[in-house]
Amino acid sequence: MNFDIAVMQVFNGVSLFTILLLMAIGLAIVFGLMGVINMAHGELMALGAYMTYLAARFFEHFAPGLMDLYLFAAIPFAFAVTFAFGYVLERGFIRFFYDRPLDTLLATWGLSLMLQQAYRSIFGAQEVSVPLASWLAGAWEPTAGIQLPLNRIFIVGLTALVATGVYLLLYRTPWGLKVRAVTQNRAIAGAVGIDTHRVDAMTFALGSGLAGIAGAVFTMIGSTNPGTGQLYIVDSFIVVVFGGVQSLVGTALSGFSIAQSQTWLEYLMSGSMAKATILLLVIVVLYFRPNGLFAIRSRS
Repeated sequence: MNFDIAVMQVFNGVSLFTILLLMAIGLAIVFGLMGVINMAHGELMALGAYMTYLAARFFEHFAPGLMDLYLFAAIPFAFAVTFAFGYVLERGFIRFFYDRPLDTLLATWGLSLMLQQAYRSIFGAQEVSVPLASWLAGAWEPTAGIQLPLNRIFIVGLTALVATGVYLLLYRTPWGLKVRAVTQNRAIAGAVGIDTHRVDAMTFALGSGLAGIAGAVFTMIGSTNPGTGQLYIVDSFIVVVFGGVQSLVGTALSGFSIAQSQTWLEYLMSGSMAKATILLLVIVVLYFRPNGLFAIRSRS
């Protein structure tokens, strides 16, 4: 294998990692804080993708001269809609299933089926796509044999910006301190005056908003249909569990290792065999480290 192919493979792994990370961060925050197994997280990603599609259609009809800039409006719009939807969903549905993980799993799985049917009724069963901005078309060629797509470079940069923002929010703000306090000991956090119910709602909304950003990013590399979210939901759960629940750093490292491993294995064998091999490796690791590779240690 020459150097150019190796660089392309590493970059393909980073591209897959960015999507997994955007999905898995939201799952890790919600699962780590509330213990909610949200099987509808993929449908929240699809909601973000559809909101990006609507934003693109709006610009096509009312501001065609600004189509090259529509992403800068579509991404915040997708985040805002999924954030608001997540907040309402937590207040009106999820909060009734706390401390009942199996019931939560079944309830959110049913919710995912309902959302998929709603997308079919509103947008149709066929795939929809958004136009790619002209400045994202083509590829950067640092050498004659290396071509790095501009849209994927943009996705990598956006993911780095979002991940940095989430880190600063959780570890450098008073609200992040409350989230971490509730995660570590909900009873004591409530006893010292933290409104745990509000923290739950805002955190679930944040996780939903991050899924919306993942959906907006997905529109730059593929078409959207009612089942789009199912493409990444299983892989995202694997990333969260493999990295260690409640560990955002573990989620990032887990996502990177899984994405790179899958990319290289797909280069050496078929896609289905690569996924099966990754799953087998994850099962073996979790057998010896059931709390994940990077689980947070505590006195309890």
